[in-house]
Amino acid sequence: MKRLICSAFGVAATVVGLAACTSAPTGPTVAVMPRAGKPFDVFQKEDQECKQYATSSTVDTSNAALKEGATSAAVGAALGAVAGAVIQGGNHQNVGTGAGVGLLGGAAMGAANAAGKQNQSQTQYNIAYQQCMYAKGNQVPSFPTQR
Repeated sequence: MKRLICSAFGVAATVVGLAACTSAPTGPTVAVMPRAGKPFDVFQKEDQECKQYATSSTVDTSNAALKEGATSAAVGAALGAVAGAVIQGGNHQNVGTGAGVGLLGGAAMGAANAAGKQNQSQTQYNIAYQQCMYAKGNQVPSFPTQR
């Protein structure tokens, strides 16, 4: 019984650790330049406003990426524990082993899914940031400068 509790605690700690591996975008990964003649302090103010706008535009996608990793790892651990119990007739040692194997499989799937959502979140962030900066008259790659 003591081993089962330790295994459950280890699984929970790993799930929390995996959830910490994903993160929301912290800034744009695209270059935007001020248009000719724009004072730099004005550009910096616009940059901060547009970063806030982009952050608020990606909250849902970022939260989904965080949940994806934790959920997949937890489901994998639970399925692994059940499989371990069924295969060896309820032996608590096999439950812990099954949970560990399930956690690894679930964590791998969760990490892949979370990475995809994290990339999607960064793309959405960049688009929102570029739209905002372009609307303020700044130079955005691949778009003509406004006059």
